Amino acid sequence: MLKMESFVKFTNQSQGRDRVFRAIQNACMFLNHMLQSRAGYEQLAKKLKQLELNMSTGRKLFRLGNMIHAVETARKTYQLSDPVLRFCLTVSSLTRVAYFVCDNILWARSIGFLSSIDKERWSLRASKYYFASLLINLVRDLYEVVQQMDQKRQDPKQQKVNRHREQNHPQESRNREHIMEVNFLLSFMLILHILKSNPPLLMDLVKNLCDLFGPLDRLSVYKISPAVVGLCGFISS
Repeated sequence: MLKMESFVKFTNQSQGRDRVFRAIQNACMFLNHMLQSRAGYEQLAKKLKQLELNMSTGRKLFRLGNMIHAVETARKTYQLSDPVLRFCLTVSSLTRVAYFVCDNILWARSIGFLSSIDKERWSLRASKYYFASLLINLVRDLYEVVQQMDQKRQDPKQQKVNRHREQNHPQESRNREHIMEVNFLLSFMLILHILKSNPPLLMDLVKNLCDLFGPLDRLSVYKISPAVVGLCGFISS
């Protein structure tokens, strides 16, 4: 168990370096797309493209041990008591395991091993697993927002405010269309309050949304400019 904890700690340090490389890679993608169509910047654009490729290869090297880390995470999240969180976090970790398997195979091909494999096929397969992991993470984020909304609505202070509003505006309370508009506005304000008071949840939600642009483009679900993909990737880093 001690060896496993040491290995997980080491991969966590590698993940920190991977985030730095990822930020540089996406910044290069953004700048390359912005400069490649401008006269006089051709050589700079080529250098940025080469740096982007080098960062991508370096990131694959840092991610070699992440498959073990994802397996360990899945083992821990499977013990959660909340069935929704248990399902989302465990399945997300398992899809990341599949993604890292594909990623490691692509890295082995890039250095000369497994040269016979179809790079495009395995790259698309990795993108599918990564996309599935992001979607599950978004479901988990939305579930946590809904859970906190329910807790806020059950708060005695919030219930008192709702009763006060209904007593002071009895005619409006009987107007179904008005009720729907007010409820929508209150729900929207409540979501903003929850995200503002919970920075980790807000950051995770923004990160997952930004990360979606990459696989959406690679899987041809929706064509997105490389500049947008690079900018969103840089923000999520």
